[in-house]
Amino acid sequence: MVKSNIKKEFNCNIEKLWSVITDNTKYAWRSDLSKIEIIDDKHFIEYAKNNFPTYFIITSKQKFKEYKFDIENANIKGKWIGLFKKLPNGNVELDFTEEIETNNCIMKLLAKPYLKSMQKNI
Repeated sequence: MVKSNIKKEFNCNIEKLWSVITDNTKYAWRSDLSKIEIIDDKHFIEYAKNNFPTYFIITSKQKFKEYKFDIENANIKGKWIGLFKKLPNGNVELDFTEEIETNNCIMKLLAKPYLKSMQKNI
């Protein structure tokens, strides 16, 4: 399993950051996506610019604290964990971890750099 963690500080209130990260109807800020299809309150599908689908199942959604989901597509399977923390300076820290596994040897080599590049987009 490949694991990547990043912490980012945002100059906004926690309500705004929570809404941006968890509202799948507003994804224009995601330059890597062509669309998101919402199946129900726990399932959604993200489509990359080339229409490659990735399936998501929300496993935890504790308002302003924690957002977790399982991820799966033809190449990877894993989970994403986002922890939200209000900072004393009024900013918000998002601490997120992605863990994925793949059976493809080439994907195993590229997984860590890929995760890091995706996490920098947030």
